[in-house]
Amino acid sequence: MQPPEDGALQTCASGKAQFVISAQGLMAQALDRDEPLPVTAVAAILQHNSSGLLTRAEDNITSASDMEGYTYATWNDATELAVLKYLVETDGGNFDNVTLIPNNISDEAAALSAHQADIIWVYEGWSVVNADLEGLDYNFMRLRDMDEVFDYYTPLLVANDEFLESSPDAARAFIAATKKGYEYAVENVEESAQILIDGDTTGSLDDSLDLVYASQEVLSQEYIDDAESWGVIDLERWDAYYDWLYENGLIENEMASGAGFSGDYLE
Repeated sequence: MQPPEDGALQTCASGKAQFVISAQGLMAQALDRDEPLPVTAVAAILQHNSSGLLTRAEDNITSASDMEGYTYATWNDATELAVLKYLVETDGGNFDNVTLIPNNISDEAAALSAHQADIIWVYEGWSVVNADLEGLDYNFMRLRDMDEVFDYYTPLLVANDEFLESSPDAARAFIAATKKGYEYAVENVEESAQILIDGDTTGSLDDSLDLVYASQEVLSQEYIDDAESWGVIDLERWDAYYDWLYENGLIENEMASGAGFSGDYLE
């Protein structure tokens, strides 16, 4: 089922879905409240954060401080802007000198080519692949390369706590089946891309078939990457990001180590 915009965790917490796709930053918001949402991250879909900043190569934006004087397309999210401000200013720049415009962009490469924006936060496995297909001459700076604290987990498989407690065997079976699917995708790139295309009943991928195949080529290397197996969440990296959020005033409550995730349901 398709959840409401930014409503996957609420859908999971209410029990309308046993599992949802979310991200560690959204998990922080779900946990940082008087009554935390009853949800738990149970597997990492990608082993590392593959998001970063996409820019035109001609602008020579190769570090965070180079963003000064350019236009950034923002979702106006407090954490998003805090991350960028932190990166720019720890690199010696002034974030006030970055112009912010609303991000209503659907094709980042086309928007950069048309100078609608100069800097866009994207995911490598889709938007950077698309930039290659569209022939954009670009620079891409991964957030995790700019500061290792931003090697947080996105996306994640998240489960409803009551379901985990009442049906642990079913939860483990579902996660095992999901793991098997991603392991298949690692070894069978073209076939797994075709499964996605065949399963799309909306027609939304009809004009993006080359992108689906090319994207899967990249993502197949990222599902497991350097982890011992698919789904593993590293406690140190998980905690480091929550510590950063707390230290920078983006969450009110300091998180206990390992808050919000469990590896108990992975094989």
